[in-house]
Amino acid sequence: MSINLLFIFKAIVIGIVEGFTEFLPVSSTGHMIIVGHLIGFMEGAIPSSLYSKEYISMFEVVIQLGAILAIVVLYWKKIMDTLINFSPKHKNSGFMFWSKIIVACIPAGILGVKFDDVITENLFHAVPVTIALFVGAIWMIYAENKFKGKSITKSIDDISFKQAFLIGIFQCLALWPGMSRSASTIIGGWIAGLSTVAAAEFSFFLALPVMVGASLVSFIKMQITLNSVQIIALTLGFIVSFIVAIVVVDKFIGYLKNKDMKVFAYYRIIISIILCVLFLTKIISI
Repeated sequence: MSINLLFIFKAIVIGIVEGFTEFLPVSSTGHMIIVGHLIGFMEGAIPSSLYSKEYISMFEVVIQLGAILAIVVLYWKKIMDTLINFSPKHKNSGFMFWSKIIVACIPAGILGVKFDDVITENLFHAVPVTIALFVGAIWMIYAENKFKGKSITKSIDDISFKQAFLIGIFQCLALWPGMSRSASTIIGGWIAGLSTVAAAEFSFFLALPVMVGASLVSFIKMQITLNSVQIIALTLGFIVSFIVAIVVVDKFIGYLKNKDMKVFAYYRIIISIILCVLFLTKIISI
């Protein structure tokens, strides 16, 4: 396989990983960092003309937007309803709905802007991600046992501003790669009194401004010229991430209606143990 075809193949693999994990409580960023290490799709890989720091950053942003587009497609009717019925005069208007989303974005937005460089430099590595996967798993098991059965809010239309802000505070945990934005916000939803499905759906909508905003900031910082191979990899990664995310989100909501989330916690624990073994055998560099 030529270098260019191998590069494109790796990009498709990372696109699949992003689409599969973005909205599951397992951390898409953590999985991309780990899988990127395992297959060599990361900054500094050879040839450096393809694997530049700027390109890898752009690629991650673009495939995340592919996953976000899946939410737009799946929840298109809900999104359009909120825009058509936007009048602030009604309790369940689109204005009220998106105002709650904005309120939930505030805590992570403030911390993210303030500590972005520190987080990127110190936490976007295999070991911190592995620790976060394990810690997040234990936290998920505890939170589900203690708070899940106490839900009083079954619909995202009934979420209060207080609940939205509390969920936003828990979303800050996701600034640590490996914790998972989905897991953090669902746990926050449980503690705030939401059902699992309502918490998950609110998490999906919360991802829209958070990820689009983060993507815009990243694009503004980037100054990069792409070659034809990089453009093809970028396009395929976006498409694959979009398609996989559509399938996964639909199945995930169906799963949550009848099952608990402990299976994801156990998966995280198993993955973190496997990664520790890989570290010790030096298959993955620390």
